[in-house]
Amino acid sequence: MKKRTQKMAALLATVSIGAFAISSAGMAETLQDVMKRRGLSENDIMAAAKTYTPTGKHDEFLVFSSGGQSGQVIVYGIPSMRILKYIGVFTPEPWQGYGFDDESRKVLQEGSKVDGREVLFGDTHHPSISETNGDTDGQFLFINDKNTPRIAVIDLKDFETKQIVKNPIMQSDHGGAFVSPNSEYVIEASQYPAPLGGEYVPIEQFNEKYRGAVTYWKFNRTKGRIEPENSFSIELPPYSQDLSDFGKGPSDGWSFTNSFCAERYVGGIERGRPPFEAGCSAKDVDFLHVVNWKKAEELVKAGKTKTISGMKVLPLDVAAKEGVLFLIPEPKSPHGADVTPDGKYIIVSGKLDTHATVYSFEKIQAAIKAGKFSGKDEYGVPIIDLGASVHKQVELGLGPLHTQYDSKACIAYTSIYVDSQVTKWDYCEGKVLDKLSVHYNIGHLMAMEGDTAHPKGKYLVALNKLAIDRFAPVGPLHPQNHQLIDISGDKMQLLYDMPLPLGEPHYAVSISTDRLKPSIRYPSGTNSRTDEKSPFGVRAGSEHTDTKPGRVEVFGTVIRSHITPEIIEANEGDEIVIHLTNLERAEDETHGFAVSKHNVNLSLEPGKTVSATFKANKAGVYPYYCTEFCSALHLEMEGYLLVKPANYKASTAKGKAGSSYTKADYDARVKANVETQGVIDSVVGYITSVNYKDFPQAVALVEDATDQLGFAKSAKEKSEDFAKKQDWNNAMLWAEQWFQYQVKTADIGLRAKTHLEQNGAKKVQK
Repeated sequence: MKKRTQKMAALLATVSIGAFAISSAGMAETLQDVMKRRGLSENDIMAAAKTYTPTGKHDEFLVFSSGGQSGQVIVYGIPSMRILKYIGVFTPEPWQGYGFDDESRKVLQEGSKVDGREVLFGDTHHPSISETNGDTDGQFLFINDKNTPRIAVIDLKDFETKQIVKNPIMQSDHGGAFVSPNSEYVIEASQYPAPLGGEYVPIEQFNEKYRGAVTYWKFNRTKGRIEPENSFSIELPPYSQDLSDFGKGPSDGWSFTNSFCAERYVGGIERGRPPFEAGCSAKDVDFLHVVNWKKAEELVKAGKTKTISGMKVLPLDVAAKEGVLFLIPEPKSPHGADVTPDGKYIIVSGKLDTHATVYSFEKIQAAIKAGKFSGKDEYGVPIIDLGASVHKQVELGLGPLHTQYDSKACIAYTSIYVDSQVTKWDYCEGKVLDKLSVHYNIGHLMAMEGDTAHPKGKYLVALNKLAIDRFAPVGPLHPQNHQLIDISGDKMQLLYDMPLPLGEPHYAVSISTDRLKPSIRYPSGTNSRTDEKSPFGVRAGSEHTDTKPGRVEVFGTVIRSHITPEIIEANEGDEIVIHLTNLERAEDETHGFAVSKHNVNLSLEPGKTVSATFKANKAGVYPYYCTEFCSALHLEMEGYLLVKPANYKASTAKGKAGSSYTKADYDARVKANVETQGVIDSVVGYITSVNYKDFPQAVALVEDATDQLGFAKSAKEKSEDFAKKQDWNNAMLWAEQWFQYQVKTADIGLRAKTHLEQNGAKKVQK
């Protein structure tokens, strides 16, 4: 405490000196003034200093949080807690054009066509990052949909959803997605028992015909896709399966899935029966499912399966007989089966208990090898005795839920739902070390890479279900509250409250920022959803429109500050297909494309090609425009879709569009252009005088600027040709276009110059 006070005093002194200097220059307040005015304590200032991320600096970790009922994934940074992105997954997301362009709509539809219905709602729950040797590698992200059992694959090269697979045998899931230590498989466990395959069976036949399941989706890392044809499921008893985890180290080859409602109770208050919650919590324990998935994989390859709705399923009796599936009693109503970083233990907590149970994998294996079981369940699955498999049971508080791990050996953190606390404890010795109150009713929690073989420690995030009084009131529907906690010392310190107003974020995973290597642009003409060259991509100068009876197909481009073509003509009833390629190379020069009243909105990142197909079902004049503020002439980045009425006959009436220009207008424009070229030449002189080729970002900017300058040359030549003909209108307009290309060249060149200066570019010897 003394050291901390001294550090705080030093911090205050340092800031005060700076504040005094600034105050002398006319600034009114010092740090102490601000603290007094806002009622801030030294702890508040320390918390702020720990989370503050100065402009231009990056966060140490990135978080991928489920977006709950939004069907999306939320990305934010730690320690700043700044939201960086939403990733569209199971639900259309307009900003990214997800579900609006043809390419992403294909991905969305492959997972949204379910039993003859289109399901555009998702309830995302458990994200998981691909792993190599038990550690996150930053290549892929997986996430499930609880409502319609699905798994999505997101490529972290561009943070886009590439694939959605539907589970053909499940009716709901909760325990997905979790990856094996080398990402060979992704687990998805069912939640509410139902007939596998989805056929109708009366509820009275629950015990006989309803079943649970766990699916092992085979992941092809090279292709970045799940292979349903090489995946398999294991049939489970009709308990409500919950969360899962893969073993690692000594427990590699095994997986663990907990359950609730092992009573198999069926409610029905409308039939005069007590509700589900009464019967599903009557017994003292539920069951942890212990699965030898490596052996299951061998049995599947040997053909010991049955096929249900196209999925290979290892039958329950085979799994029990062949030593694939075992059960162990666990605290009732658990939520999480969390394998320790060394793979030696599995920790399970029960929401209706006060204890966390630490199972020893070594003891579990000894019991299996010795054949020492306390009996079998009604479906013939061997039950391992609780006492024979437990390392420790530790009382943590009311409603323990989910556990994450520290970088320090044997240290775990468990969320305590009823008490609204986080408990820090030692699972090797079985003792509580610290408790911290959070706000309120914490569900999951997340330490930095806290479910990997080598957790990073430092920070913990409490994913709280209620916010109540934490934020300014915004009506009956409150945001969720993610609270950042410092776990670097012996005692936990609450640092920051972050409202999340997009669905109910259920679970989250984190990764060190330096493990991620995302792209900043696509190779020109890329279909980002397939990562292949689009057949519809075009280069500048090769834009064209193909018109056939009933169909207009446009092959166009976008670049600051125009869309080519700028006028599209069609007839009422035509199908219109627009393919656009973003010609930019500069980082962050994204363009958008929206057509008035036609539900068309595209996002075009640099190099990307996207398409939109729609019907021109009503005659009229429809502006289209760029939706991303991309340049000084963003508002002028426009065009018109002209849809002629059926049987339209052109009028003979003449009209005029635009202003008239004179030779004086043209001469003034040319003079300004020549002066602008002087600015460009000076910037080019600097760039070529330093080692700019050693800076990839600068190289991309130079390439982009060179393209723009090439376009300027062409526009200059056209303006001069019209000037020779004394066509001052066209001469002036092409001179203006020449200037616009110069402006864009200068803008890009100055960005390159600034980047080089800020990153220590050196003069080169000529």
